[in-house]
Amino acid sequence: MSSIDQSGSFTLGDLQVKRLGYGAMQLAGPGVFGPPKDHDTALAVLREAIALGVDHIDTSDFYGPHVTNQLIREALHPYRDDLVIVTKIGALRGTDASWLPAFSREELTQAVHDNLRNLGLDVLDVVNLRIMLDVHGPAEGSIEAPLTILADLQRQGLVRHIGLSNVTANQIAEGRRITEIVCVQNQYNLAHRADDSLIDALVRDDIAYVPFFPLGGFTPLQSSALSDVAARLQATPMQVALAWLLQRAPNILLIPGTSSLAHLKQNIAAAELKLPEDAIAELDRIAGTGHA
Repeated sequence: MSSIDQSGSFTLGDLQVKRLGYGAMQLAGPGVFGPPKDHDTALAVLREAIALGVDHIDTSDFYGPHVTNQLIREALHPYRDDLVIVTKIGALRGTDASWLPAFSREELTQAVHDNLRNLGLDVLDVVNLRIMLDVHGPAEGSIEAPLTILADLQRQGLVRHIGLSNVTANQIAEGRRITEIVCVQNQYNLAHRADDSLIDALVRDDIAYVPFFPLGGFTPLQSSALSDVAARLQATPMQVALAWLLQRAPNILLIPGTSSLAHLKQNIAAAELKLPEDAIAELDRIAGTGHA
């Protein structure tokens, strides 16, 4: 596992990106709702990410809603030619900040056009269909109807590539019978490893796997083993957690999010951190303890 080139690149369809990107979710307000606490800092984080070499930004128009896309446009438009912006559709935000399914043709079509408008784009690089059969995690059920609608929007030239989010292996197989799937975005990190076998299968098919909550999300990863390894390697626990993901499989693309310039720089530096085999073995045991 440690032989993987963690500072290299992988593909999203015909788009090549570095394996460590940036997730914009945390730029919105508390609960991913409303404006950022510091507008100027949010713009500075986005610009610094690009200055540090990030060429893959993950976002969605339901972050805010509209907030992160509008920040990305304000900070970075006109975009560098090599910047790949990946967005998600399939959900809406309620006035109480709830997450609601949005799978009708009208809702999905509106979502694509909202992303285009707020990002200032004519075509979206990659659109992930976020499956909402269960808001909290993957749940079995057909995705044919909404994915067929998204594939229609792709044929219209509004979407370049399609991915899936919050899905099971069965749904990925169903999706690949409908259209090419270039990436899968599910929850995965040191402590939550339900997708281990799925990741290995996607490696064989050259499909990118993009873990959301790579650092634990709203409950950051905490583990004595993680802290011990970090201390030995003179790194932060979060850098070690990111480096472990990069060494887990060559198709993993990371999109850690932060609203802090200092944390952004620490996250980017994780691409250069090489974990020795004994550290990897120690970290691998975290998932088996039942807690992070």
